[in-house]
Amino acid sequence: MRYGRAPEVLNNINFQLMPGSFHFVTGASGAGKSSLLKMIYLAHRASRGRVSLFGRDISTVPGRDLPFLRRRIGVVFQEFRLLDHLSAFDNVALPLRIAGKKANDYRQDVAELLRWVGLGERMQAEPPTLSGGEKQRLAIARAVINRPDVLLADEPTGNVDPAMSLRILRLFVELNRMGTTILIASHDEDLVANSGRPVLHLDSGRLIALGDAQGNLHGEAG
Repeated sequence: MRYGRAPEVLNNINFQLMPGSFHFVTGASGAGKSSLLKMIYLAHRASRGRVSLFGRDISTVPGRDLPFLRRRIGVVFQEFRLLDHLSAFDNVALPLRIAGKKANDYRQDVAELLRWVGLGERMQAEPPTLSGGEKQRLAIARAVINRPDVLLADEPTGNVDPAMSLRILRLFVELNRMGTTILIASHDEDLVANSGRPVLHLDSGRLIALGDAQGNLHGEAG
């Protein structure tokens, strides 16, 4: 994958995430973690090679079908991408409203999830009035409210304290137990270590090794 005529930011990467798996992707800043996530959630197409998602070769999927694939993916962005004119409750409920669900059917689920991420007292607050950590938790709640098949998270604990990091990890673990495939890009060494989950390690755009949560590498990746 490359941007314009610049050198490739991802090069000769080959791996497969099995349904229901849970992986972290690590690497220094500029290693290509965010670009890898963007390619998976279809924000960018591969410059060369093949990407398969839900059993379909993305290069052959008609553009009109891409929104349906994207709806099966939840994304936690580094920059949050919240709607400032909507309350915390309405930001989380938005994916359900877009899917055509009625408020009476989702009101309790949204409120319960907001309480779980520590925003039970801030449901009617708008994003500009929230702290960075509160915005992060709100973005996570919005990404997981419809129980996506795949959840991608880009530095999801970058603005929260260690206690909340572990709480967020428990939420991801519970989603994974219900069948969601999870891939988290993170610099948070403690979060990765506490997860006990396998790690994909990127270095300068290449997937150089697969390892465990303690950083022990298990050979070169394809």
